[in-house]
Amino acid sequence: MTESTAARKPRRSAGSKATGTTGTKAGTTGAKAGTTGAKRTTRTAAAKKGSETELVQLLTPEGERVEPARNSAYAEYAAFVADISPDELRGLYRDMVLTRRFDAEATALQRQGELGLWASLLGQEAAQIGSGRATREDDYVFPTYREHGVAWCRGVDPTNLLGMFRGVNNGGWDPNSNNFHLYTIVIGSQALHATGYAMGITKDGADSAVIAYFGDGASSQGDVSEAFNFAAVYNAPVVFFCQNNQWAISESNEKQTRVPLYQRAQGFGFPGVRVDGNDALACLAVTRWALERARRGEGPALIEAYTYRMGAHTTSDDPSRYRHDDERAAWEAKDPILRLRRFLESANHADEGFFAELEAESETLGKRVREVVRAMPDPDRFAIFENVYADGHALVDEERAQFAAYQASFAEAEGV
Repeated sequence: MTESTAARKPRRSAGSKATGTTGTKAGTTGAKAGTTGAKRTTRTAAAKKGSETELVQLLTPEGERVEPARNSAYAEYAAFVADISPDELRGLYRDMVLTRRFDAEATALQRQGELGLWASLLGQEAAQIGSGRATREDDYVFPTYREHGVAWCRGVDPTNLLGMFRGVNNGGWDPNSNNFHLYTIVIGSQALHATGYAMGITKDGADSAVIAYFGDGASSQGDVSEAFNFAAVYNAPVVFFCQNNQWAISESNEKQTRVPLYQRAQGFGFPGVRVDGNDALACLAVTRWALERARRGEGPALIEAYTYRMGAHTTSDDPSRYRHDDERAAWEAKDPILRLRRFLESANHADEGFFAELEAESETLGKRVREVVRAMPDPDRFAIFENVYADGHALVDEERAQFAAYQASFAEAEGV
């Protein structure tokens, strides 16, 4: 199995280094703050935090490192990646390249009839790899159906993601093995699931956090607003990570919201931050910041990763019917992988040998994905009737018998 270069162990170094700064700025803890415990912070101060900056960016589209002034609005976020090593930077780049290759293979397999559908992440690699690499092993992730890069960071075999889209299983992996929940098709519902799980973590006294992924379209769902409210009221250790890829299928942002999405957090009493979603370094830094404050008991945060869906919503969609080519061209100039490569090259952190080896690894991954998908066995046709009820049910028995008769009719027809 090809694995992510992300370390599968708690990552505390960068977060710990900046913890004191974050804790001091986020709010106060005394009776004056109106909280019930030493770990809680002032809601108004927390809500104000993060709204001071329109866009957190640490790498420009040209691949130049942004070094914020010590007193700038997002110097605190930059502190979480101040000591990032060249090896870690190469790891971010490798994960993005291999995730994009896997995604391209899945799209091709759908076009060849091997998959029923596919939701591409093309263009969103930095948002997913950056945030995914910020999680610790004991954190829990609730994805939608497009978080292939986050799954990669959590150690989920990429071929397992394809079983559901081929129609041979309902997910293909044990969520508790990687603390990575099964893909959620119902738009926005995972935000509530994540909040409830986070509230459970608080009751268990665990030192971990939860992160919930959703898109800009899901932000219009009532489930998401309900999750925001529950998380704020119960001070749940959950990070809401919204990948704003500009289009909810064919609905643009302008038809969904009158204010930037990250500002919605203020109305619920917790901080919201907009980060350059095509900047892997910034996504890593901001997510580390949000997860660390959640683990310290300072409650939820909303991250809006401002990015772009380069391809179709799914393979059943035709984006040319609702958006212009020049829009995509403008975003192609901000390509997250090219951006990080430019930085690696300019900083002499990677040579041609590294890129050549990665290309070979990418080819190997593509070949394995094709072979595994085509060899996936068909599921037992009657498995759908199992485990519906613990002790069985007369109606399910009747439906099973009807389905068995239906299947038998094909065999009888072939025998005629």
